[in-house]
Amino acid sequence: MNWLSNPAPDTDFARHEDAATALKNAASQRILLIDGAMGTQIQCLNLDEKNFRGERFHSCDRLLQGNNDLLTLTQPQAIEDIHLAYALAGADILETNTFSSTSIAQADYGMEEVVYELNRDGARLARRAAIKAEKADGRRRFVAGALGPTNRTASLSPDVNNPGFRAVSFDDLRIAYGEQIRGLIDGGADILLIETIFDTLNAKAAIFACFEAFAERGFHMPLMISGTITDRSGRTLSGQTPTAFWHSVRHSRPFSIGLNCALGASAMREHLAEISAAADTLVCAYPNAGLPNAFGQYDESPEAMAEQIADFAADGIVNIVGGCCGSTPEHIRAIAETMGKFKPRTPPTLAPMLRLSGLEPFTLTSDIPFVNIGERTNVTGSAKFRKLITAGDYSGALVVARSGDERGAGRRHQHGRGPDRLEGRDGRVSQPRRLRARYRARAGDGRFVEVLGDRSRTQVRPGQAYRQLDLDEGRRGRIPAPGPARARLWRGRRRDGVRRAGPGRHA
Repeated sequence: MNWLSNPAPDTDFARHEDAATALKNAASQRILLIDGAMGTQIQCLNLDEKNFRGERFHSCDRLLQGNNDLLTLTQPQAIEDIHLAYALAGADILETNTFSSTSIAQADYGMEEVVYELNRDGARLARRAAIKAEKADGRRRFVAGALGPTNRTASLSPDVNNPGFRAVSFDDLRIAYGEQIRGLIDGGADILLIETIFDTLNAKAAIFACFEAFAERGFHMPLMISGTITDRSGRTLSGQTPTAFWHSVRHSRPFSIGLNCALGASAMREHLAEISAAADTLVCAYPNAGLPNAFGQYDESPEAMAEQIADFAADGIVNIVGGCCGSTPEHIRAIAETMGKFKPRTPPTLAPMLRLSGLEPFTLTSDIPFVNIGERTNVTGSAKFRKLITAGDYSGALVVARSGDERGAGRRHQHGRGPDRLEGRDGRVSQPRRLRARYRARAGDGRFVEVLGDRSRTQVRPGQAYRQLDLDEGRRGRIPAPGPARARLWRGRRRDGVRRAGPGRHA
């Protein structure tokens, strides 16, 4: 086929449409299998630094051993053979050897300039293996272009002393993923697989880059999205529950949603069941072959892993299964042999509702009478805001929302951070009189007592000030009141009727 060797951008709409239709039909008939353990088989090759460098990179000034993706260029036959072994073992979906083929991840090896080649040739090798397997048994295989999470996180700071620091931005990720995606498409990928997601913001950058590429090429490809639960807390590294994660990415209408890596099948089951109940699309699961031992190896046998994944299928919570770290072609073969007797999961039909997420999911059901939008706004109570929304005047409604509603709702907040800040002022709207009196009535050792009034009369007794301060600071107000009131008045200039006590003469 011409696109296997043609370096020109792939704009073959008919081919991609055919692949998407065939994939959909296959998924409706049986549970599909995916291979997700390229690294496991590469480790079994016991390659050294010379093998990783090959002829092309023999003079590179950095160590390249461990850059598995580079083997696509230096040891292409070995990579193709691994793909073929998984395909003949029963895999329907072959992942490309491109998990770390972004400029961000390849920067560790100084290989940013070959990123496009890594992805284009990575997809070609998987495609060649898919064609060979199809000729052998007559079953069509599909190539999934693998997009890993990169080695940086857009939501979390790597510096514990600077929580606001980010090592990468959304646009950095979008651009890096865009380069990767274009290479995968040109190499012949049928699917784009955003996998091992520990930070949902990274995944959203990848999704955005996918749709940018689709708009450029004039066709849409199936998206598979797979997160990873990092431990038994049941959350991603960025803190989301499985359902919240799904709510965050469901706008992309993926072909499948699911989980991979980090956990073995038994530990993954609970979280997978949660996604299965929430998602109205196909569900994919490819866990590790158990948990690593003290030497970083995976000991779970193909039979044990297949038995656990069979429980997923028996309970009707999966459409696509396979193995991640530690799973060999023998694991895939054992899983394939057990899947034949199970029917694929039928995605539920969900009622149209507003589904949002932060760290937790939120669904606006009919039994919820009122939802407050925003921490310090009352636009939901604004009649004008509602009328503008009903009339479709979203620009006008946005002006109301930004100004804290037409009556200046922001000015009624105690801390005054509404429209003043938007209008160029500093947001210091004056506080109610009671608050002004309370905070002026401060007391303490070495500090001053503020009193209101003139020299001859004290309106806030010192004992009351001590008690109020104690209550405000979360204690029980049991500071004993001092003796006869002897408020020390500052003999300085009067400021709005307030005389500040401090080191000066007694009244």
